[in-house]
Amino acid sequence: MVLNVFKQMTTYCRCPIINKTVRFYSVYEPPYLKKEYEIPVYPTLNIQIRGYKYPLLESYQSFIHKLAKELKITIENSFAFPHREFKIKKFKRGTTIVDNEYKLKVYERDIQVSNVTSIKCPIFIRILEATLPEGVSLCIDHLDPMLEQKRYIPNKELFDLKAELQTMIAERAK
Repeated sequence: MVLNVFKQMTTYCRCPIINKTVRFYSVYEPPYLKKEYEIPVYPTLNIQIRGYKYPLLESYQSFIHKLAKELKITIENSFAFPHREFKIKKFKRGTTIVDNEYKLKVYERDIQVSNVTSIKCPIFIRILEATLPEGVSLCIDHLDPMLEQKRYIPNKELFDLKAELQTMIAERAK
């Protein structure tokens, strides 16, 4: 049986096994070369989308959620900001007479994502840029702790009551 294997080997190699030395090579890798590399992970990122149409913004936000779920990116938080109103005046040429006046509302949504590896991040950003609807702007940045303050609408009545309380305390101190 062993002789039969040698005959097959010599006929396959087309050289007699007795005349040439057959070497069997193996790949030796030293243990210090077998290093497992860790893929870097970005800190929590804030994806900010702004637009003039609220339903379009909501739809794009749901798309971002689905894409993040598909890429196994964790969504920490997602919230809407109060809309901002702008008055835009169009003047007649060469005068100060107002031709038209427009009222625009700008809506904003923020999505905070984490667990974004350095491999997934360029793919994620490129897909977001490629699928960005018309009229919607996209901004991706590190998470800012002051963003939480911007999120809440100030209560004017509460500020008035606090100011009144401060004046009463100041009058008693006199």
